[in-house]
Amino acid sequence: MRPLSPLAADPARSRGRLHGEESEGTRGPRDAFQRDRDRIIHSVPFRRLRHKTQVFVAPDGDHFRVRLTHSLEVAQIGRTIARDLGLNEDLTEALCLAHDIGHPPFGHAGEDVLQEAMAEAGGFDHNAHTLRLLTRLETPYPRFAGLNLSWETLEGLAKHNGPVENPGWALAEANGEFPLDLATWPGLEAQVAAIADDIAYDNHDIDDGLRAGLFTLEELLTVPLAARSWEDVRARYPDVDEARLVPELVRDQIGRMVNDVLEETRRRIAASGVGSADEVRAAGGRLAAFSAAMAAEEGRLKAFLTERMYSAAPVKAVSDDARALLAGLFAAYRDDPALLPPEWRAGIADRAALLRRIGDFIAGMTDRYAVTRYRELVGPIELPEGF
Repeated sequence: MRPLSPLAADPARSRGRLHGEESEGTRGPRDAFQRDRDRIIHSVPFRRLRHKTQVFVAPDGDHFRVRLTHSLEVAQIGRTIARDLGLNEDLTEALCLAHDIGHPPFGHAGEDVLQEAMAEAGGFDHNAHTLRLLTRLETPYPRFAGLNLSWETLEGLAKHNGPVENPGWALAEANGEFPLDLATWPGLEAQVAAIADDIAYDNHDIDDGLRAGLFTLEELLTVPLAARSWEDVRARYPDVDEARLVPELVRDQIGRMVNDVLEETRRRIAASGVGSADEVRAAGGRLAAFSAAMAAEEGRLKAFLTERMYSAAPVKAVSDDARALLAGLFAAYRDDPALLPPEWRAGIADRAALLRRIGDFIAGMTDRYAVTRYRELVGPIELPEGF
């Protein structure tokens, strides 16, 4: 095993957990970050990701990504980068696996509905809801709420995209209970998790978009990064059918992006002069990143996917129906809170608390459970087939 960099998070020097745990030594030879990763994997919210939208709502094809498979792919890329940089792989993996755990059903369409429906109670943000789930709503332990994750894991999840200057109510609540230094940059493991997320969905959405027929290979090759990768692939395999080379194109692009991140991150680390994980947090900027040239190319790819995939008419049609479904479901619970399960009705003091409780309940639903509850409480609905 490659020795850890001085910039890596050290589980032996963790800032600890909110609640002390006397029984830690009886649960096997695992350090703090390994325990965090395992707690996430064994959690109910993590299991629910297998039935939550990534891009396509309730896909009828078994080969399309869902939140769970996306999270596993992010973790694989994140560990690869972390290992090469000498960072803590277990912490990186924990962050990658949990980064999307707060997403409601139907992806960003669901988040838009909850944001609007909960506006007078502070709104909804999936990243903040991740913290709320892991510190408050998931309760597998007898003495405390939440998974009682280590400070470094919670900090990385709270701000893997950078410092948070004005946290919303859910993140402010978690931060008030266990301060996470929201105004600083996170450690390198969290920064790696964030860019691994970009690399995973950029490239795997190419695979899903082509498989779904939302764009052709010829159209994809108008993107310079894809065209360059395809040229290399064709040069290596001139006699192989094009259809069999698409996975190779995806692999090549992932490799290009990973190698670029490694080179650029090392360059930024050297230029910054940081010598410890705490100095990384105080560096004043992102260290794990694409080079300027790759960032521009990745932007071109994202623009293509936004136009031809995320905003495509078939995807938009089912997303619009999903918005109507969740809005109707939220309204049903709001108008008659007795429809909530008994354990979800307890302790609601005012309207803001009611809206947040409904948001918590709906955000935990899978796509198919939300459809089932809508049919029971509101009426018939059919989502378009295909996505």
